[in-house]
Amino acid sequence: MERLHLLMRDGRYEEAEAGARALEVEAGGLRKRGRGMSVAWHAKALATAVACAHGRGARVLAELETLTAELSGITGSGRRLLLVIRSNHMLALNSVGRYAEAEAEGLEVLRDLTRLKHLAPVWDIELCVLDNLVDALCGQDRHEEAEAVARGNLPRAAEGTVAALHCGLVRSLNGQGRYDEALAEARRLTPGWDRALAGSLGLGTAVALHGLGRRGEAEAAVREALADCEKSLHPDHPRIREARTLLARLTSDDLVEGE
Repeated sequence: MERLHLLMRDGRYEEAEAGARALEVEAGGLRKRGRGMSVAWHAKALATAVACAHGRGARVLAELETLTAELSGITGSGRRLLLVIRSNHMLALNSVGRYAEAEAEGLEVLRDLTRLKHLAPVWDIELCVLDNLVDALCGQDRHEEAEAVARGNLPRAAEGTVAALHCGLVRSLNGQGRYDEALAEARRLTPGWDRALAGSLGLGTAVALHGLGRRGEAEAAVREALADCEKSLHPDHPRIREARTLLARLTSDDLVEGE
């Protein structure tokens, strides 16, 4: 299982998911004899997490809901696994535009995390939930609230969550029409490579440039972001649709100006 987590961390999503699915099948045979239940749950949780990171959250949404139901009421270390699964459920809900449901899920998970903090380290799950919450709030055009969540938690974020929350901050500023600030924030960070965030900062940069009327620069930025997304993410990833929509708007604007 540790090897599979390392594959996911390295962005080798296809290998990680295939390995997790194989392990789930193997554990399923033991499960019939009363063993392997925990291994099967962990394997399925990892497989669905990889799918969400890759941009296939919609395809595993039902699977995440079934897994959540199976683990409801679990005690001990399994409670941490359940909260990870529910965080990924938020991500999947966001990917299909069910932002209010994702927000409600996130607020429940944050309450549950508060009750678990004295038993196990859960700060990493909490930051992932907060990042997903930023996206859910932006999806509902509640950009000021999203900004507050992102800014309030960036100082204590670490590794991948720093870049994710920073991208959320840029998105929230763009949503408020504060394009100068969004552009400054986007250019302030040079995140380490993270396949799940491919094209995110570039897309935020392009939106800000477009908002400032700098269409040529915006088009170059969105083309670069789109190429990054298409290279790194599944074709179903919502970020690819966002980038294509913005590119179509920019090229349409250019045509109108040229008439």
